[in-house]
Amino acid sequence: MSAFSSLIKPLMCAPFVAGLVACAGMPQPFSQLDGHRYYRVPIDTYAVQIVRVDGHDTLNSPVFVDPGVRRITVQGPPDAVNRLGEERTVELNIAPCVRYYLVAQKVNRLTPDFTVKVDYQEPIGGCNSTVASK
Repeated sequence: MSAFSSLIKPLMCAPFVAGLVACAGMPQPFSQLDGHRYYRVPIDTYAVQIVRVDGHDTLNSPVFVDPGVRRITVQGPPDAVNRLGEERTVELNIAPCVRYYLVAQKVNRLTPDFTVKVDYQEPIGGCNSTVASK
């Protein structure tokens, strides 16, 4: 009976240890910025290229960012004067576990001036926003 009781204690602790190991590798909450249009209907909105976040250049879309206030630089659509489009910098308060679709909004197709706006935001599946940051 003594050999059996010595096996029970480690087996009872196994689920607890497995839970600790799983939580240790859990990622911090993140968010995403996407320069593609979510809604296709408004003709006065255009896709943007996300160029920099907080002064760091970006290459891919979507861009993974940490939650908080971020300075985002986007390159707008091309126009008659600028083949590559103008750049605008905006500050955006990023919530954890949310994907933001950013667009350029123009008054009409011919003007080079635009404003950056959030076209749509959606929760990111599988992201845990309740993880406390340290």
